[in-house]
Amino acid sequence: MNANLPVIPSTITVHLGPPNQNAQNVTLPFVEYIANVASSEIYPTWPENAIRANIYAQISFALNRVYTEYYRTRGYDFDITNSTAYDQYFVKDRDLFENIVQLVGELFDSYIVRQGSVEPLFAQYCNGTTVTCDGLSQWGTVELANQGYTPYEILQYYYGDNINIVNDAPVADVTASLPDRLLRLGTAGDDVRQIQIRLNRISDNYPSIPKIAIPDGVFSFDTEDAVRRFQEVFSLPADGIVGKSTWYAIQFIYNAVKRLNELDSEGIQLSEVTQQYTSELSQGDTGTEVSNVQYLLSYLAEFYSTVPPVAIDGVYGPATIAAVTAFQRTFDLPVTGTVDFDTWDVLYQTYLGFLSTIPFQYIEGNILPYPGVPLRLGASNDSVRVLQEYLNFISGVYGEIPSVNPTGYFGNQTEQAVLAFQRFSGIPATGTVASVTWNAITDLYSDLYNGSRLNEGQYPGYEVGA
Repeated sequence: MNANLPVIPSTITVHLGPPNQNAQNVTLPFVEYIANVASSEIYPTWPENAIRANIYAQISFALNRVYTEYYRTRGYDFDITNSTAYDQYFVKDRDLFENIVQLVGELFDSYIVRQGSVEPLFAQYCNGTTVTCDGLSQWGTVELANQGYTPYEILQYYYGDNINIVNDAPVADVTASLPDRLLRLGTAGDDVRQIQIRLNRISDNYPSIPKIAIPDGVFSFDTEDAVRRFQEVFSLPADGIVGKSTWYAIQFIYNAVKRLNELDSEGIQLSEVTQQYTSELSQGDTGTEVSNVQYLLSYLAEFYSTVPPVAIDGVYGPATIAAVTAFQRTFDLPVTGTVDFDTWDVLYQTYLGFLSTIPFQYIEGNILPYPGVPLRLGASNDSVRVLQEYLNFISGVYGEIPSVNPTGYFGNQTEQAVLAFQRFSGIPATGTVASVTWNAITDLYSDLYNGSRLNEGQYPGYEVGA
């Protein structure tokens, strides 16, 4: 499933037979495909309103197959079949009716949706004579058109009043939704958010899959746990990493539990496909993502003399451009001065390589670097325990920050302590500990710890009389 709004595909690939049959695949322009289907399934002499209603249904049916990757998630290399037992009737190289071609040319960028949903309606239909079904009756549309029904009223008659017709949808090449990278601890983006949203919905039907507390597009420990459990449930290698097989398995099960390929679909809400991440960071960008990049660059600058340190201020200015450019030169990446997915992955994996040599356990006064993955509600590991120890020390000086039990589990108490610290420090209060919050916590902890220790020759701050 593509995590964005539907588009009209430039082309569609049709399998000339049932899905499992060894048959030819034909790729042709989408508009030609719909004209072929309409010419094969209905009569050009029908009332125009009946023809239009049928074309809307045929377009929506085909788009549903493409948008949900119905066959692609099953491992096939086509979008739809020409078998009427599964899909729509298509006859390769057949003659097309002129009036149908004209109408398809007018309507091909329109489709049906349920109100409040974004996916093309699975507009089930049948001829209404030899075969009947819960959806549209093709011959029934003729009778309704003769009674004066408009195309929209005909569609409402069969699919309900809660439908809309989307007009002037954009036409574009549709590629597979599979990301060109593995999704694993630390990766971030809309593809991660898509997986998180789908796993949370799947877990309603499969409760052993844990919920992801915050589906924010950051692949954290709770996402890894949910992915690994999904893999166990569906007999996939349980490595907690989303590659091709896991990606399409999640899409397949999500489609099934949401009934996206059925007339009574649960629907996909706009909030589920809203894009939140940019594909790259560049000059002028600001915010947490920029701060994360600056933190990693500053840390690696301690080990690579070719990479200059940079202030962690969340502003992608000249200093950040210089550091990114130097990093790209150091690691033989295209020197652009911007952080795309390739640069981010090398930056992040290099950082993790250094972290892997550091035992993450609390030693009084010792400062550990950011563990590389955001810590938030539900996380359970040694990094959380270290975080809790830091917060407890700070709490001893600043009573507005509550203390927590150093259990290694990030529960409600830890979240409240993090929120209090973020408010105290002027950091956006999210309750999640990413690099900016971790850095602020360790800086304050270090200042307080060193300030509480007296070296030889140092004395407490009271006056000494003469």
